[in-house]
Parts: sequence; C-alpha cells; structure tokens
Amino acid sequence: MKIHEYQAKALFAAYGIPTPRGKVARTSQEALKAAQEIGTLPVVLKAQIHAGGRGKGGGIKVIQRITEVETAASELLGRQLVTPQTGPEGKPVSVILVEEALDVKKELYLGIAVDRSREGLVALASAEGGMDIEQVAAETPEKVLTEVVDPAVGLRPFQANRIAYFLGLDPTLARKASGIILKLYRLFIDKDCSLAEINPLVVIENGLVALDAKLNVDDNALYRQADIASLRDTSQEAPLEVEASRHRLNYIKLQGNVGCMVNGAGLAMATMDLIKSVGAEPANFLDVGGAATSDMVKQGVRILLSDPDVKLIFVYIFGGILRCDTVARGVIEAAKEWEIKLPVLIRLEGTNVEQGRKILADSGLSFIVAEGMSDAAKKVAEIVKHA
Repeated sequence: MKIHEYQAKALFAAYGIPTPRGKVARTSQEALKAAQEIGTLPVVLKAQIHAGGRGKGGGIKVIQRITEVETAASELLGRQLVTPQTGPEGKPVSVILVEEALDVKKELYLGIAVDRSREGLVALASAEGGMDIEQVAAETPEKVLTEVVDPAVGLRPFQANRIAYFLGLDPTLARKASGIILKLYRLFIDKDCSLAEINPLVVIENGLVALDAKLNVDDNALYRQADIASLRDTSQEAPLEVEASRHRLNYIKLQGNVGCMVNGAGLAMATMDLIKSVGAEPANFLDVGGAATSDMVKQGVRILLSDPDVKLIFVYIFGGILRCDTVARGVIEAAKEWEIKLPVLIRLEGTNVEQGRKILADSGLSFIVAEGMSDAAKKVAEIVKHA
C-alpha cells in the first residue's frame, strides 16, 4: 500500500528524521493560511498523488509572493495530474503540501528496499539524488552503493557509516547522515515497509533534511498496522481494484481485451502468457485465491464485466483447495444476475472437475468450454479475432 508524501513525512518526524516545515491544505484558502503560518517566502506547493515525476507534470510550484498562493493552489487542487508514472489518465489531486523552500547545497539519495534476488533487504545510497535511481543504477552503477542487510541482525552502525562516507559528506554531516539511515531502517522494519525512500535528502546550511519521502507498506502486514491502513487513499487507486479488494480478490487492471479469472498467481502469469502468445492482450490480473466462495467468483465476473475494454471473459481454474463446482456455481450466479453479452470461455481441471462441468452443461447457458491449454489458446485466438 502506498501513502502520500505528507503522511510519510509525519512518520519521518516521529522517528526523528528532519523534514521541512510544512502544512497540508485541501482548499486554496487553507493553502494561503498554511503559507502565512510558515512565515517565510518562497514556499513550495506540492500536489499529493501516489506517483513520482510530479515536477515534470507541473505538480510542484515554487511561489515567490504570498498573493500568488491561492491562485497556484487552485490550479493544482481538483485536477488530474499526469506524470511519467501515472499513465495518460493521471491521478486526482485533492490534497497539497505547503512547505518552506530550502536553500539546497546538494541532493542525495537514500533508500531501504526488499531485494528478492538476495532474499533480504538492501540499503541504497547515491550522491545523485533527485534523479530516477533506476536510471542512475543502469547508466552509472558505480554511483550507487548497495549495502546488503542481514535480516537477522539488521542494519549495523558500521554499515550506516560506510553509506554516509560513500556520499562524500564531511565528518559532521556524515554522522548526521548515519543517524538518518539507521532511523529510516528502524521505520522500515517497524511499519512493515516494502520500500522506504528519501529522494532527495538535501544538504542545507546547517544540516540534512528529507525533502521528499516515499513509503510503501506490505499489504499482507496491514492487519497489524492499523495506523498505516487508516492512511489509505482509495481515490489514488483504480476503482475496479478498490472494488475487488472489498471482496478479497487480487485484481490489477491492465490494458488488454481478455478479462481473465484464475486461482493462484503462478497460473495467472501462465494464463497471461497464453493470451499474449496468440496475439491477444490480458485486460487484468485477477486471482480469486484458494479459499474463494461462489459469491467471490460471482463478484469477480462482475468486475470483469465492468471493464469496457474486455471482449472475452476467460475463466481458467486448476482446482486444488478451490473446487471446480464452486467456481461453476459462481459463474452461473453471475450470468443469471447480470446479462452477459460477452463470450465466456471456461477451462476447469482438478478437484470436483466433473461436477463443475456438469453444472455448466446443465445450466442452459452458452459457455465455451476448453479442453486443455492448447485448446484454450486456440479458442482465445478465434474469439478475439472475431470480436
């Protein structure tokens, strides 16, 4: 789960990581009041969305005069902000962060992330802050330090010191940077983060300040992070993804035309590969999971029907814990409750498969049944071609 910059900075402050003075505003009048309370000019207005590249999209404004604050805030609030990371649809801006502008001497990068290839955590640092760290790592890898963290012992002070000196800071600032790195790691662990990032961490006249903040929290840990779960902003998420989460379905919207519903992430990936192999494109990732009920299957079909891009519904189930008869009943319930004008292709295998196939055959509904993966691929190609 992603949270906004201002929410991440509140957590930074709680852990002793310095941030600029700032206030949140939801109206242009609140923005003006916030700028007046900060009391210094210029101020910076920062649109709060769950995406980077806001500066390139016009989502960050430096305001030199107090009389310009309301107008600038009005231009940000209520708009769909398009950045290189949002896609053409953009993200809605309902909150802005009003901050003091700082006299920046140098920009640095710090981050803690999960490294699945190492089965652990890594601390990342670069003196090339303020830029896309992936681009820096790809083009000039020597400018990025990767410090592997043993999860059994955590980030050690000597590692934090090594990172600080890699950044080329003088001893006084290096000690401050070392402390910030250790605090960022503690926050990462305490809040079950999958990513904690300061980009940039800036050098100013009297120290270091986290000019930006990014925290992603592991969805699977939200049950024990009630304070973080309460920060969720569903306006920043795709509506169908929000709806799916209400029914405990794992759904991600894609840009294709074949709506697929499967059980298990591995089968989902294989199904999407199958769809692409015949020249079609998956419209989504939808994993109903092993503990799905017929109602969850029914709601999954409804979500697929709600996507105007979908031209074919492809249900591909390999029943283990999830029984094929449960899936068949859910699909039939959906077909009876909502008029389905799209072709529905179904392949069932595994637990109670014969019962599931009989339920489909006796339903009186015109489902297309596939026998095996190659047959499913052939039928997907034919249906999409005629669609």
